[in-house]
Amino acid sequence: MPRFTTVALVAGAALLVRRAVRSRMSTAPLWPMPALDTPVSGYGRGSTVPRKVLVTGRATPAEGVVELRLEGAGLPAWQPGAHVDLVLPSGLVRQYSLCGDPDDRDAYTVATRLVEDGRGGSREVHEQLHEGAEIEIRGPRNRFPLVDSPAYVFVAGGIGITPVLPMLRAAEAAGADWRLLYCGRSRTTMPYLEEIGRLGGEHRVTVVAEDESGFPELEFLGRLPADTAVYCCGPDGLMDAVGAAMPEGRAPRLERFTAAATVGGTAFEVELRRSGRILTVAADQPLLSAVREELPGITYSCRQGFCGTCRQRVLEGEVDHRDELLTDDERADSMLICVSRCSGKRLVLDL
Repeated sequence: MPRFTTVALVAGAALLVRRAVRSRMSTAPLWPMPALDTPVSGYGRGSTVPRKVLVTGRATPAEGVVELRLEGAGLPAWQPGAHVDLVLPSGLVRQYSLCGDPDDRDAYTVATRLVEDGRGGSREVHEQLHEGAEIEIRGPRNRFPLVDSPAYVFVAGGIGITPVLPMLRAAEAAGADWRLLYCGRSRTTMPYLEEIGRLGGEHRVTVVAEDESGFPELEFLGRLPADTAVYCCGPDGLMDAVGAAMPEGRAPRLERFTAAATVGGTAFEVELRRSGRILTVAADQPLLSAVREELPGITYSCRQGFCGTCRQRVLEGEVDHRDELLTDDERADSMLICVSRCSGKRLVLDL
């Protein structure tokens, strides 16, 4: 009996110690390890699960442009302006605007132009994604939503027409007043001209091909009524020109092909809370590069602020967000460390 009592007392004490340790771990941020939620890595919270889709259609709507129809089960609904991530056979992740019909719940439609001096994603799409190919997608996500407005002006440059096309259909269906300025190198390189012509006709659509009439005139943007929503997608030069032509205090809604610069500004300090390490990020050094010197296993993919693979939770500090992916809500406590930086002197990451 004494032995049984001893065993019982020891077991009871062990249970109490175990409970105490768990309680201590859940309340103390640094002992014996950070008492934080599961870290964010990759798409993280609130994102969609990757899903398989099949390429069931392939077309060429313009010179150098390939359109793909991607069919899959249970595809999430989307609104004009949304994009999806294509996980290409090589592992590259690239973002493409949805340009099909949101009411088509069986398939997504994307289109991409071949960029000869690009980073390889468009070439892989053009050369490897044929009918019958199975790939993985993530999304859709929307950082370029169509707001309710009685009037719209859309400015698209080349392949920048892809997020705008569903917006034109939606504006027309809603009975809104809309106009489109569509620019490109030549008409043969500008996709969807025929459909756009049917939608708006000459009184709503202005096509400016550089080989015919040079660059577009944008002065009219400075005279638009205050209730007109302006959307622009295309090369950086076009979007900068549209922004400069807007009335003072007003800005267009933009969808960019490339992220902001990953370096620039001043050096800052980063604490990796879980790892107990503190590092300095130089002004000419991406945050991702500095973090990987300490934690080589940190995952990343695009290095352009589009795919979300390097997303991490921010515990303290102000972030200079330079990505083209996260929503405003997600930016409240997360950042993409491949492009974004600290807007102050110090960040604390959940790493």
